[in-house]
Parts: sequence; structure tokens; C-alpha cells
Amino acid sequence: MTEDLFDLTGKTALITGSSKGIGRAIAKEMARHGARVVVSSRKQETCQVVANEINGGSSGEERKAVVIPANIANKEELRRLVDETRARLRKIDILVCNAAVNPFYGPMKDMPDSAFEKILDVNILSNHWLIQMVLPEMVERRDGSIIIVSSIGGLRGNAVLGGYCISKAADLQMVRNLAIEYGPDNIRINAISPGLVRTDFARALWEDPEYLEIRTSRDPLRRMAEPREIAGAAVYLGSAAGSFTTGQNIVVDGGATIG
Repeated sequence: MTEDLFDLTGKTALITGSSKGIGRAIAKEMARHGARVVVSSRKQETCQVVANEINGGSSGEERKAVVIPANIANKEELRRLVDETRARLRKIDILVCNAAVNPFYGPMKDMPDSAFEKILDVNILSNHWLIQMVLPEMVERRDGSIIIVSSIGGLRGNAVLGGYCISKAADLQMVRNLAIEYGPDNIRINAISPGLVRTDFARALWEDPEYLEIRTSRDPLRRMAEPREIAGAAVYLGSAAGSFTTGQNIVVDGGATIG
């Protein structure tokens, strides 16, 4: 019987920021493809809602989702997140660094230092910490997939999201560096760069219908994405289908960067 290239059965996926939006969609799709997933964000209650949706009426070993809340800005909480995942699910095969912040909207000349520091700490440093925590077991097994959810903002300039875009560009370089370092250990490290997606995180960019029409008017597909349309790329990168893909940035933007 030919192996299903997208089958994740037997894999454990840890997904940050998975209580809503893109992270939630990735957790649900990876579970649908057979993985056991850790749903993680700051709040237990919102994570539990997602886990309940994934598990349905399942119990015990049949459950595909467990909840382990953590604030990714806190290194000790990340350590606990990794340790508890291993204690409950034995291993981490796939890490998806999806959680991110953007506390400031406007020109960089007006950005407070505190906002810029928070963006860099959460969107870059926290990813670095978490990746370094999961790499040793992947190296020992000589197998693993790490995915950073970046943004097309990391590929071009922006007059009002400068700090956020800088952080996302740095994530793309982190992927390239780590892919070179850990390729000999058979660890695949990639990024996904979504365009405009219907999430709470991007609400300010799409809730005004007039602005949305202007924003997407030059995009080939003439619309924004739904979170599930990003999740498919994560399933690809975490599965055997992506076993020869590393150091790459998969752009899922409806053609925005070519429009």
C-alpha cells in the first residue's frame, strides 16, 4: 500500500498561538491528518475550546488534542511547555511557531521603544528560544520539521507596520540559517508567509469593506484568505510530502506579491 504523503499519524505537533486564526486552523488540519496536537496560547479556556472541537467525543488515547497554555514571551513558560508536551505525548515531531504580536500601527518614527522591543522579543527571540529547546530531541532522532509562520510583510516595505515587518523578515533569515545548520541532521526548517487572512489579528486590515476592496484590487485572486487555506502549507511541510523541502519560504498570498 502506497504511503499517504500527507499522513501525520504517529506525529506530535506543538503549535503556538493555536487558540484562534491561522494557528487554530493548522492544529485542526494536522489533527485531521492524524497528528496529536498541542493547542497552546496564553489562555487555557480559549485553547480548550479548540481542543474540544478537535476531540469531539473522544476520550483517553483517542484524543488528538491536548491543551498546554503558555506565554511565549516568558522563557520559563516555554521550557514548561516543551517539558510538559514531552511528558504527556513523549516527543515533539513538528513545531509550528505561529504566535506573534503587533502592538503598534503607524510610522516607525512614532513607535515607542517599548512596542518595538515587544515585537522583537515575541516575534523573534521567543521563536529562537523555543526552537533551541526542541532541536536536541529532533537531532537525536534525525527527524523533525520546524515551521515559522512569517508574513509577506517580511518581503517588502510597509509605512505603518514597520516593526512587525522587520520581525517577520528576521524570522525568514532565522529559517535559512537554521536549515543550513541542521540539514545534516535531517531537520527541515521552513517558513510560511501568508498574505491578508481573515483573522482577529488582521481585523484592522479587512473589517472595512471599502478598504478591503482597495487592498485586494490588484491581487490576482481579488480576495483575502481564510485561515484553513494557510493550514494546508503547514501540513505539507510537516509531512512526508515536504521531506525534501528545507530553508524555504512558502508564500500563500493570493498573488499579492506579484500583483
